[in-house]
Amino acid sequence: MNSINEQTLTLAAVCQVAYWVQKISRSGQIDEEELALLLNSIMNTSPENTMAVYGGEISHLKTGLTTLISHLGNKSTTKDPEITRYVVSLLGLERRLNKHSEKMNALGERITQSQRQLAHYDITSETLISSLASIYSDLISPLGTPIQVAGDPTLLKQTVNQHKIRALLLAGIRSSVLWRQVGGKRRNILFSRSKIVECAEQMLRTC
Repeated sequence: MNSINEQTLTLAAVCQVAYWVQKISRSGQIDEEELALLLNSIMNTSPENTMAVYGGEISHLKTGLTTLISHLGNKSTTKDPEITRYVVSLLGLERRLNKHSEKMNALGERITQSQRQLAHYDITSETLISSLASIYSDLISPLGTPIQVAGDPTLLKQTVNQHKIRALLLAGIRSSVLWRQVGGKRRNILFSRSKIVECAEQMLRTC
């Protein structure tokens, strides 16, 4: 894959996280397969290529590609500032993380611990989700202004939803790291927006 394809793919994954964070916060619902896909992306720390992080299929990021197009495309009338805020916040937190090598090392160690748990628990089990959520709370959240998740207060008070949201935000950081590694920069979103949207539309047509 060329760099624009990989940037589009990884940015779509961040958008997919933002979509489901909003969905859980408003309805308490998430597609279990997409939850598993995003959480598994955290665990895949030595992939053969970028696509392998997301199960080797572009179709697995259909939700994210659709979300990306609707928020970056000029023709879109369905832009949601809340989802945009989540995406921008995740990319910003990852930039801060990248400046702290000790945090990066700690993150790697904690993910390795969670990988060991995979031998005993399913990726979408409460045990694994709680483990990933605590990594986000302990290492990522203190890096900057915490991401304020809006939604139904009753749903947001439920521990199971809090853990899912934090675990998803960790998946968003994982994809933000990948986005930077394949050449993603803030100016790309500003100046190469049309290329990214066109690429996402082409990918979507193959799904």
